[in-house]
Amino acid sequence: MRISVIIPALNEEKNLGKTLDAILSSDYPNFEVIVSDNGSSDKTSEIAKSKGVKVVREERKGTLWAREAGRKIANGKTLAFLDADCLPESDWLSLGAKHFANREIVAVTGPYDYYDGPAFFRWFSLASQKYIYCPFNTLLRFFGRGMLIEGNTFIRASSLEAIGGFDTSITFYGDGTDTAKRLAAHGKIIFDNKLVLKTSARRFKTEGALKIIWLYIFFFFRTAFFRKTRVKKH
Repeated sequence: MRISVIIPALNEEKNLGKTLDAILSSDYPNFEVIVSDNGSSDKTSEIAKSKGVKVVREERKGTLWAREAGRKIANGKTLAFLDADCLPESDWLSLGAKHFANREIVAVTGPYDYYDGPAFFRWFSLASQKYIYCPFNTLLRFFGRGMLIEGNTFIRASSLEAIGGFDTSITFYGDGTDTAKRLAAHGKIIFDNKLVLKTSARRFKTEGALKIIWLYIFFFFRTAFFRKTRVKKH
């Protein structure tokens, strides 16, 4: 099974090289990497090209615009999404890919490990995701919902196509929740505690942890239960 790894990036010249080196060291035998440059003014595209990966440019700002641009040129049966400041282990693709032998599964997600965050924050965040998110995702199935950590997600390409791709009207918060909500009608969404992905805590440092956590919670429930799902026409 071929996997297309899609990485949205906006002015990520400081981080992208390390992320690409990490994913290109994967032990999985059949994958491609696509960097979706979301209108960068720095050397993001040049760095991606120097690593020999595909590059697509999307000027319309927004993470989902970038992911959608990458999705449209991908040729993998499974799409893997990570961010430009992530450091996947060599077995990350293999761990995600194994779930798709089950045809009922449409998406798999896992916890973030904020590797450059303060020790307590790193530990507490990872433990919370493992022991709260996993059972919570199981509970959400009873309501026809699901949850995705969008920067650590594998999605069956045919299922994402069936729902019309990403809802690009969402600028940031609630993006994974909306995608999960629509995918849940097509199959199971799995939260795998072993599918850990290292990522930077830089946003928490610059914007404040409490503020970001509150926004994630607010937009999750708003999107999952109160926001009207946008239906795309093919």
